[in-house]
Amino acid sequence: MYDDEDLDAIREAHEEWEDDTLADYLEHGERKDEFVTVSNHEVDRLYTPEDVADIDYEADLGFPGEEPYTRGAYPTMYRGRTWTMRQFAGFGTAEETNERFHYLVDEGQTGLSTAFDMPSLMGLDSDDPMSLGEVGKEGVAVDTLRDMEILFDGIDIGEVSTSFTINPSAAVIYAMYVALADQQGVPREQVRGTLQNDMLKEFIAQKEWVIPPEPSLDIVTDTVEFAVEETPKFHPISISGYHIREAGSTAAQEAAFTLADGFAYVEDAMDRGLDVDEFAPLLSFFFNSHNSLFEEVAKFRAARRIYARVMDEWYDAEKPESKRLKFHTQTAGQSLTAQQPLNNIVRTTIQALAGVLGGTQSLHTNSYDEALALPSEEAVRVALRTQQIIAEESGAADIVDPLGGSFAVETLTDEMEEEIMRYIEEIRELGDGSVRNGVLEGIDQGYFHREIQEASYNYQKRVDEGKETVVGVNKYSIDQDTSVDLLKVDEASEQTQLDRLKQVKEERDDGEVEATLDALDEAIETDENVMPYIVDAVKAYVTMGEIMDVFEKHYGQYQEKIGLA
Repeated sequence: MYDDEDLDAIREAHEEWEDDTLADYLEHGERKDEFVTVSNHEVDRLYTPEDVADIDYEADLGFPGEEPYTRGAYPTMYRGRTWTMRQFAGFGTAEETNERFHYLVDEGQTGLSTAFDMPSLMGLDSDDPMSLGEVGKEGVAVDTLRDMEILFDGIDIGEVSTSFTINPSAAVIYAMYVALADQQGVPREQVRGTLQNDMLKEFIAQKEWVIPPEPSLDIVTDTVEFAVEETPKFHPISISGYHIREAGSTAAQEAAFTLADGFAYVEDAMDRGLDVDEFAPLLSFFFNSHNSLFEEVAKFRAARRIYARVMDEWYDAEKPESKRLKFHTQTAGQSLTAQQPLNNIVRTTIQALAGVLGGTQSLHTNSYDEALALPSEEAVRVALRTQQIIAEESGAADIVDPLGGSFAVETLTDEMEEEIMRYIEEIRELGDGSVRNGVLEGIDQGYFHREIQEASYNYQKRVDEGKETVVGVNKYSIDQDTSVDLLKVDEASEQTQLDRLKQVKEERDDGEVEATLDALDEAIETDENVMPYIVDAVKAYVTMGEIMDVFEKHYGQYQEKIGLA
């Protein structure tokens, strides 16, 4: 971006500055021996045009809304409209979560995001012995379509976009939402929202699964195929790096493993015979935003650039929408501390700002008390207000890619891109040229587990040695009670849920239940797309557990290999 004469002059001036100005200050030392990001990536003292001299503006940066989308997915970004403010909510019964939904909408939230309890996440009914004591505890319990009806009571799903954070049983929740749309008279083509449904990430990091990886991938592709035909405004997968980062990965590993998962889904859908330009626009991504502000901004920008180029060069995508990486961001739960929890408000603000400066399409800000419990009403309001202040008061939303052109950010973006691509190519080699096969092989071999484990260990070691400061934990701690009022889920919620499930089972048509389950069984046997059959089943008030049992009968339970070298 600079001619040789300019660079020579800058280089000479830089050397003079180091000799004449910097040297005297360095005699007194700097406050740390090393300056690194949360991911242990070393950052230089100063960045100059020398560091960005090789950037080709048009090819590497371009303009917002145009390839390679480094500077933003859309031309006007937040000047057109702000990101979707999508606070995660779910606890107890459907009635309690419905009340929280209405509260958040009244407070200015622009999208709903649903958290499910552990039994629902694992495809278990509330009356399963394994569910005892867990019903409604870390999210809302959903057993049948009846729960979904109550969850969205008074909410027109034709007018709201809803996110569902669920994976092994995601197809069942998606079917319930489609059935609810039919019930409300909302045309399926108007249904908007996002299903997490990222099973590859589960085998890599979050470790919630029922059946093995390959049949799990088949079901994910079924949802993609169904969405293309039936719900073209609904994102059937939110390819998630969030949980990879929460498990302890570096920023580059998070982006690399997430993008690799995305390319694996692309390859699987193309193998099914789907046109990349039909389904790729429906794919969305979900990233973590951690404490190192500039590293996070660089990660988001590099991910967009890589996605655009790979979708073009590897998969022959033609539509701009197929090459435009769209993503949701959540602030880093792993960074929240139980000690001095109000400090978490500041952490969350910085992380949210990184997401905005990095060009996110939607954002969840964690509540300050989430290291201790599900968020209280006050805490979730502060979290939402954090987004609103950034959007309405800070000016950060007024300039498209405001850090674009920064010597530091552009250099970090290039370095991040290089490290991410190194991982993706390694995964591709594991699969003999196929990212899909490489991801499956990496899961089988424990490749991802080892990489994340090492990164997590190195981070914790730096914290323990005091090289990484965690304010209020290993520095600036205080000997006084800093506890806050916490949300407590009513123990009676579990019995309420069990009573409702019992009533649904008594009132439904048992013959219709048996017929729809038999049809689903036959569809699996004949390799048909299972989604239409799951929709029929949930309309008959078949439970989530009954549906998941059919898949488990066919494929068995997945057992992770132990003791991988």
